[in-house]
Formats: sequence, C-alpha cells, structure tokens
Amino acid sequence: MLRRLALAAVVSLAALATTAPAATATGPVPSAVPTAGPLSSAFPALGPLPVPLPPLPSFLDGGSGVGQEKPAARTRLTVTVERSGVAGADGTFELTCGPTGGTHPERQGACDRLAEVGATRAGQDLFQPAPQGTMCTMIYGGDASARIVGTWEGRPVDTTVTRGDGCEIARWNNLVPVLPDLR
Repeated sequence: MLRRLALAAVVSLAALATTAPAATATGPVPSAVPTAGPLSSAFPALGPLPVPLPPLPSFLDGGSGVGQEKPAARTRLTVTVERSGVAGADGTFELTCGPTGGTHPERQGACDRLAEVGATRAGQDLFQPAPQGTMCTMIYGGDASARIVGTWEGRPVDTTVTRGDGCEIARWNNLVPVLPDLR
C-alpha cells in the first residue's frame, strides 16, 4: 500500500512537471523526475531534477534495490496429506503466499482461499480444532489426515486435520484448496 502511494506521488509530480509552463516570472520550473533510484528508468526523456531523489526505503521498493533481500512471505506452510484416496493429493507440499510459490498443486487457489478467510473474523479460528465440548455429528468422512505447519499471516501454525466427525469434516472443507477436495 505504501509503495503504491509513493509511486502515485512520484508519477503525479512527474505529470505535473511535464504540463507546467517551462518558465515563470521567477525562473524555470524544476522538474519532478527522478535521476536516481528505482524510478529513474521510468522517466528517461523528461529531464533531470536539480537535486537527485534518494532511493526509496526498502519497505517501499519491495527490496528490489541492489544488495537488498526480498521480504519473507507472511504465509509459508508445509502441508502433508495422507490417505486421501485422491490420485496425486497425498504427499508433502510447500505453500508460500505473498508472493505465491512452492510445490503445492493449487498454489494460487490456496493462497486466495487463505486470504479470503483471513479477511474475516472466522479466519481467527481457521487452523484451530473445535473447542472442547462442541457437539459434532458422528459422521465419518474417511481415513484422510493432513498436518499443516508453518506461518499464516505471520502467526505460527501447527495443526492436524482429519475427517473423523462432522466438525473435522467442516474444518477440512473450509481449508479446500489448501487441502484436497474430498467431497
């Protein structure tokens, strides 16, 4: 968000500089075009600033500067699925979101689902088992189990999901496509 605001400000200043008159009664109008930093190549033909702009701070340029590392993904999960009965669904998969990556077979869909659920109050309980004493239907959903370990939106995750009763089936289904769809 901050990066977008900073870029919008620089682009707006550059647009104003190109539409402003070349001279006023007090002298020439200074250009608002960067000559250094990550935006300097975006406006090569507009002319230099009287004083070069300093490079953007790393939190604004996404770590793209020389010698800077990209920020770590806020979501990095290891998903291990066993006994799902779905071809290609069993195994251990890595999932990173922000940016999307890893070996998970449905990376983008899984990241989209985690972001969607994370934006609601229900997201607070996404990886938590049903509270002690919760009435769950005695429906058996199969032998499938999954373990999810890592970080989600910067918070630690270490949970196991099964399909042993109605509450666990609902948890599993809420995590599709992070977990395979067994419906």
